[in-house]
Amino acid sequence: MIGRLNHVAIAVPDLTAAAEQYRGPLGAEVGAPQPLPEHGVTVVFIELPNTKIELLHPLGEGSPIAAFLDKNPAGGIHHICYEVDDILAARDRLTGAGARVLGDGTPKIGAHGKPVLFLHPKDFNGCLLELEQV
Repeated sequence: MIGRLNHVAIAVPDLTAAAEQYRGPLGAEVGAPQPLPEHGVTVVFIELPNTKIELLHPLGEGSPIAAFLDKNPAGGIHHICYEVDDILAARDRLTGAGARVLGDGTPKIGAHGKPVLFLHPKDFNGCLLELEQV
């Protein structure tokens, strides 16, 4: 059901400094910051030959990334995103198997302009999973 790894998301306390680490010493292609108010984050994508790294920084009141950074002040891996062909079929299959979808179960539009859902980390070995329809 899951397809390729779309990205690994890292929550960072300083978005500019984190982007510069990838741009400078690592020599990666770094995108421009994208505010996503509906998700409470600003993101920067790092393009790699085989996947992407998504840097996450809090945006607005109640950002889930702010709470994550309160617990992990230096930042850290926040979630892993896998691609799926049909997000509603994937959601139904996973909930039928007992997995919990965060929120109301309705996909939201993510940073790539495609539908996304998040799955509870307690159901996946402590790892928050994002599914993105491709």
